[in-house]
Order: sequence, then C-alpha cells, then structure tokens
Amino acid sequence: MNTRPHSTCPSAIHAADFLMASRQCEIRNLEYFLQMGCVVQNIGNLVHGLQRERGATNLFLGSGGHRFVGERRRILKENDQLAKRFRAALADTQEDLITHPVSSSLLSHIASALHGLDQLAEQRRRVDDRSVTVASATEWFCTTIHGLIAVVFEAAETAADPAIAGLLVAMVHVMNGKEYCGQERAAGSAGFSDGRFDSALSRRMMHLVEAQERCFEVFAEFANEDSLSLWQALRAHPRELEIERMRQLAVSVGPFKTLDEALADRWFTLMTERMDDLKRIEDNMESAFHQRCVARYTEARHSLTHQESLLSPLGKPPAASAPRLVVCDSAQSDHGSDAWASDGVGRQSGRFIMELLQEQARRLREMSEELKGAREALEDRRTQEKAVLLLMERRDISNDEAHRLLRKLAMDQGRRLPDVARAVVSMAGVLG
Repeated sequence: MNTRPHSTCPSAIHAADFLMASRQCEIRNLEYFLQMGCVVQNIGNLVHGLQRERGATNLFLGSGGHRFVGERRRILKENDQLAKRFRAALADTQEDLITHPVSSSLLSHIASALHGLDQLAEQRRRVDDRSVTVASATEWFCTTIHGLIAVVFEAAETAADPAIAGLLVAMVHVMNGKEYCGQERAAGSAGFSDGRFDSALSRRMMHLVEAQERCFEVFAEFANEDSLSLWQALRAHPRELEIERMRQLAVSVGPFKTLDEALADRWFTLMTERMDDLKRIEDNMESAFHQRCVARYTEARHSLTHQESLLSPLGKPPAASAPRLVVCDSAQSDHGSDAWASDGVGRQSGRFIMELLQEQARRLREMSEELKGAREALEDRRTQEKAVLLLMERRDISNDEAHRLLRKLAMDQGRRLPDVARAVVSMAGVLG
C-alpha cells in the first residue's frame, strides 16, 4: 500500500491543465518551424548565390582577372541582397530563438554562419586584388557555405513532427549534394582548364562524385513525391551522360596526357545547369516543408480548440478544504476509478481525461517511432563527420583522404559506412 500527502495549493493543479499545455507546446514548436522555414529558404538562396560567386571567382582568378569580370560583379550585387534577406529573416526570429531557445547548438551554428558572412567583403577585396589563390578562395567559399547548410542540419535536429523532420533531412542532403556538385564543378574546371588531371585531382573528383551519391540516396529516402519526380527527371536528362563521359576523362587521362582546354567551358556550363536543376528540387522541398508546417499548425490549433470544448463542460474540480491522505492500493484494481473521486474529480470526467491522455500518449509514441528514421539519418551524418575529423587529426591527412580511408575500411570489412564511422569514433574515445 502506497501513501502520498495531498496538500492544498492557492491554484489547484489538474491533469487537464497539463494535457492542454502539451498541445500548446506542440503548437509553439510548429510556430517556430513556420518562422524557421523563412530562414531555411533564405539560406538555400544565399548558398546558391555563393556557389555561383565561387564559380565566377575561380574563373576570374584562373584567367588572371580577364574573364567573368562583368558577370562576377552582377553576382556580387545579387548576393548582397540575398545576404540582407537572410539577416532580415534571422532578425524576425531572433527574439523567439533567444528567449525560447530550442537548441544551443543551433544558435552556435547561426553565430558561426554570420561570422563567416562578416568576412565576405574582405574576401572579395582580396579576389579583386588577386592576392588570393584559386585554391584558397575555393576553400573559403566551401567553409562559409558549409556553415550555412549546418544551420539547416541543426534545425532538422529540433523537429518533433516526423514529416517535417523528414523533409528537412531530405532538404539538407540535397543542399549538401548540390554543394558537392559545385565543388566538383570547380575541381573539373581547374583540371580541364589546365588540360590535365594529376592523380590528386582525379581522386578528388571521384570523392566528390561518391559524396553526391551518398547525399542523394538519403534525399530520395525522405523526399516528397514531387521532388522525387524532379530528381528522376534530372537523372534521365541527356546532360547526365555527357557529364559522366567527362568525368571518365578526368579520372583516366593521367598527368602526362593533355585535354582540349575548351572542354573547361563545356564542363562549367553542364555542371551549372545541373546545379540549377538541383536548386529547383531544393525549392520544391522548401515549398513542401512550408505546406506541411502550415497544415500541421492548422491541425494542431483545431485539435487544441476541440480539446478545450470537450474539457470545458467538465469544469474545475473543487479545491480541497484541508490536506488529505490519498490511499492507493495497487493490489485492488477497482480502487483506480475511486482514486479520481477521492481527489475531487468526478468519476466520469476522470475517465474522460484519462482517455484523452491515453490518446495523446499513443499519438506521441507513434510520432516518436516515425522520427527515428530521420534522426538516425542525421546522426549517421554527424558521426561520419566526427570520424573524418578524427582520421584527419590522428593520421595527418586531408579531408578527401579521410573520406577515402573511411570508405575503404567499410568495403574491406563489408560493413555500412555509418557503422564503421561509429567504430572509429568509439575507438578514439577508448584510446583518448
């Protein structure tokens, strides 16, 4: 037999209050994602703009400042506007993000992304002066773009609705895939412009192709039907065959054979078209994400109103006039319903609230189960990044080499890449 003291409070606390609070918490989370949707959209647009600027910058620097002068200047102006819109979208959500933070990691990544953008003017000045190499400029753009995409990744981590989380997972992976595509465009342009690919550049090309495929596999798992249709259309486009043929040239020609330098322009055009198509897929994902947020918000508001209408006639149970002792005997199941009455709640209303609680608990359990797939995909990506960083530090190798080593370990052991990455991270923890 268990006993618990029951004391009088100035304002009585009831199960119905917390039931309603649970719904309100869900609504606040959806309101947050409606706001974050605007931030995510602006991140996608800014990332695409920076990818275009990176391409124009590479051609400008590679030509000694003779090519893409006007085009680059136009892109810079457009990107200034995109950056302003991104900052404005953040400003609209800043109060809620800081007053009711959902993730310290998200706030940290936003700060990092803004810090990267703060360096943009200085980076452009160095490009104008041609005091920076193509490789250094490319690295800066890649780092800045990665920081922006990481904000979307962290936002996906905070999603409580399975469909919203899944769409964000798909979106962040198509954004990453497009970024790898942009890096492949830059690497290929360098090789074709030079008329040859050395072994290091060929390996980098292969790594970037494989990285894209990994991203698009995850994207396809979580994407909506319209986005999948666009992806299938992209894969079926005749352009893809030409890109594949040029990829084969890049990885097979060797350092002692020369290529027609005119191929560089064709490669750049093809890959730019591919990236533009990927941006259309990304935009479709963003639209689906927004529609899902609106639909879920409307549904949650309706559900809250419905619950309020059901609970309102029950009224509030009278407050106890003095402290009492509630006796609960778990051995006698019939006493369960009496316990409601002993607390001042009518037996009928108590059972009704219990039914609502059970229904909400069931729905939340189902949502939690559906979230597992999206969370696992995000965790796999995070773990692989950790493993790559560990390999880079421990073996003093580059990012590409660490990725290749991780893939080789997975192939040699016949295991999934995420499983091998987890083993690497775990082993590092043991070794210290």
